[in-house]
Formats: sequence, C-alpha cells, structure tokens
Amino acid sequence: MNVFRLAGDMSHLLAIIILLIKIWKTRSCAGISGRSQLLFALTYTARYLDLVTNWVSLYNTVMKVFFIATSYATIYLMYLKFKATYDSNHDTFRVEFLLLPVTILALVLNHEFSFMEILWTFSIYLEAVAILPQLFMVSKTGEAESITSHYLFALGSYRALYIFNWIWRYYTEEYYDLIAIIAGIVQTVLYCDFFYLYFTKVLKGKKLQLPA
Repeated sequence: MNVFRLAGDMSHLLAIIILLIKIWKTRSCAGISGRSQLLFALTYTARYLDLVTNWVSLYNTVMKVFFIATSYATIYLMYLKFKATYDSNHDTFRVEFLLLPVTILALVLNHEFSFMEILWTFSIYLEAVAILPQLFMVSKTGEAESITSHYLFALGSYRALYIFNWIWRYYTEEYYDLIAIIAGIVQTVLYCDFFYLYFTKVLKGKKLQLPA
C-alpha cells in the first residue's frame, strides 16, 4: 500500500458513489452506458473470484465485495428499476468487438496458464477498454451532464493514479507487472480527450459538449 494506490482506490470509490447517487437522486440513468456497466461487472467478477480462496487483508476483502456488489446494483438500477430512463438508442457500442480480442489476449499473454490467472489477466485487459461504450455514447449524444462528467473524471483518475502506484513500487520494491502497467496506460490514454474537455469546460462551469 502507498499513497498513490490509496488515492486511486478512493477515486474509484468516489466514481461509483457519484454514479449511484446520480441514478438514485434523479431516478434516471440517462446518459449512462449500460454496456459499460455490464463490462465493469464482468471485470470485477472475473478479478475477484479469488475472494473465496485467498485472504489478503480486511481492506482488500471489503474493497472486492464493494466493487462486485455496487456493479450489480448499478445494473439492477439501469435494467430493472429505472429501465424506462435507459437510453438504449445511443448505447449501441458492439461489445463483442472488445470481448473477443480481450479473451484471446488473456489466453495468449498471461503470467501463468491457470484458470484464476487467466481470469485475472482477462479482467485487467477488459477494464482497460470497458469505458469505451460510455465514451462512444457521449460522442453520439455530443454532450454529458456535469454529474456524469464528474463520474468519468473520477474513474479516469483512478487508473492514472495507479500508474504512479506502479512507478512507486518499482523504485521502492523493485517490483513491476507489465500487464497491469500497459493496460493502465491504455486505459488512461482513452480518457485523454475527456480530461482535456473536463478541465477546460466542466471545471469552468460549462456543460461538457463535444466539438461539432
């Protein structure tokens, strides 16, 4: 544990809390990609199946349970409780174009060809691209609500902070994980345009609108 990982975890928690509060208070999931949320739920399920076999710490266990539970709670809110507000017309990204290559990559590039290790690797690769349906949806509608923008910023910050976590661990522990590092860089790069718009528009009180 170090300050960058802790800050990254808190940013991740904040993103999820912002999303759930947004849906619950507005009684609407407009502007949120259900497909991205399904991919995140799959990510956490695959990564944290070791919850029943490996004990690391109370902090680790609580975080795993929180991410799994909230991902399925979000899916419940979007596809059942507030289904009428879900904008399926704009949430049209073909997720099979992500799932197939991610699965193949996890089978080919992994640390160890074992069931749990392949699931972990699959989750790392999938998380790197799981936000694409959400970004695609924003690009189709041309704008995003401020609260949705805050959610995306917190989510993007989480992964960017984890890059600093890996740098810190390399210099202090001489440990690194190329799969996690490269996937984290890819994920952060996907947010770059959004980060620019967030700082130049949302933080100045303007609505996030994509250039025509």
